[in-house]
Amino acid sequence: QGQLVESGGGLVQPGGSLRLSCAASGSISSIYTMGWYRQAPGKQRELVAAIRSGGITNYADSVKGRFTISRDNAKNTVYLQMNSLTPEDTAVYYCNADRITPAGLEYHYWGQGTQVTVSS
Repeated sequence: QGQLVESGGGLVQPGGSLRLSCAASGSISSIYTMGWYRQAPGKQRELVAAIRSGGITNYADSVKGRFTISRDNAKNTVYLQMNSLTPEDTAVYYCNADRITPAGLEYHYWGQGTQVTVSS
C-alpha cells in the first residue's frame, strides 16, 4: 500500500510564493508519474502540474511560467514551487501518484490535501 503526505500549504499574500512537498512511501516508487491537483470551492478538481519518472513535465495553462514541479527520486518526494500567487490560486492542493503497467494494471494514490490561501 502506498501513502502520500503533503506539506507546505498556508496563507500568503498576492504576489507571494509557497513550496509544497509530497513525500511518497510504501509501494510508490520513482517509476510513478507524480502530480499536483487542486480543487477550489464549488469547482472541479483540476490538474496543476505533473512530472513523469523521466522528468517530463506538463502544466495547466493558468500556472505556466509561475509554478514549477520537480522531483527528488532519491527521497521519493515531489515539489511544487508556486510563485506570483494570485487569489485565483486559492484551493486545496492534492498530491497524486499514478502508474499504469504494461499489462494495463492501474495504481492511483492521493494525498490528504493541503490548503493554499492567497489573500491580502
